[in-house]
Amino acid sequence: MKAILLKEYGLPNVLEIGEVTKPIPNDKEVLVRIHSASVNDWDWGLVRGKPFVIRLFFGLKKPKINIPGVDVSGKIEAVGGKVSSFKIGDEIYCDLSECGFGGFAEYVCVPEKILSKKPPNISYNEASALPHAGLLALQGLLEKGKVKSEQSILINGAGGGVGTLGIQILKSYGVKVTGVDSNEKLDLMKSLGFDSVMDYKKVDFTDNGEKYDLILDTKSNRSVFKYARSLKKNGTYITVGGSMYRLFETLLLGSLISLFTGKKLSVLNLKPNNGLDQISKLVEEGQIRPVVDGPYGFDKIPKLIQYFGEGKHLGKIVVEIEK
Repeated sequence: MKAILLKEYGLPNVLEIGEVTKPIPNDKEVLVRIHSASVNDWDWGLVRGKPFVIRLFFGLKKPKINIPGVDVSGKIEAVGGKVSSFKIGDEIYCDLSECGFGGFAEYVCVPEKILSKKPPNISYNEASALPHAGLLALQGLLEKGKVKSEQSILINGAGGGVGTLGIQILKSYGVKVTGVDSNEKLDLMKSLGFDSVMDYKKVDFTDNGEKYDLILDTKSNRSVFKYARSLKKNGTYITVGGSMYRLFETLLLGSLISLFTGKKLSVLNLKPNNGLDQISKLVEEGQIRPVVDGPYGFDKIPKLIQYFGEGKHLGKIVVEIEK
């Protein structure tokens, strides 16, 4: 089968298109023919081997993961002998980050326990944009952020996958939402329902005096003390990604700041695929629909990972593995 191969760390141009053996599912797995996949921060980090913590988990000198890609949608072509919840022909989607990656290929074997059925009212391309970003938004805003009506909320990095899904999740809660991103993404953000938008190149939201009940941060490029200053009394700051230095800073100092100020600052520990059924329900009810940048062709994946790293994409970058 055709696959994107990672043989050494480096810039995305180190990736190769090659042929590998088609996998065979074990008793508790299904074989999925992948239709679509989306590009994530996992791919950007894994290909480069940066930050260094990536190498601690996936190989110091050479990557142990040979096929990147985590968010996929497709159709089941074979099932293991002990699989009971799915059958051949079922359309599924999921996040592969907890079972070895492998999304940038024609086929992948997936444990039954992490699969969800694709909502029937969206395409494969849209479904592949949901698992990682949708659950970062859902778990960050609802489970950890505990959103309440009439709150003032800010999403930093609002024009990407997490922000464009997050604003749609928030619409029914009666909250005021500010989005921060580049100027090129502001029109999209307004169209999705952000009450106000900021160009991060012109305005530093941690310095303009505005305060929020909840901040969801996908960039984490400021001091944790600046973020704390931007929170209202008893406010909450949650980061889901960004600078590893700033993530560690939040982990180390967040509890201390909380102790003295009552403000909560923390890093979201994403639980992959946990809540996908809830995401499916929101999709089926018409409350959310992913913003797709693409779809692009399979051979464009190396350039698209670079494109992701430059932060120029709108919503989620999606690739059609099978046309």
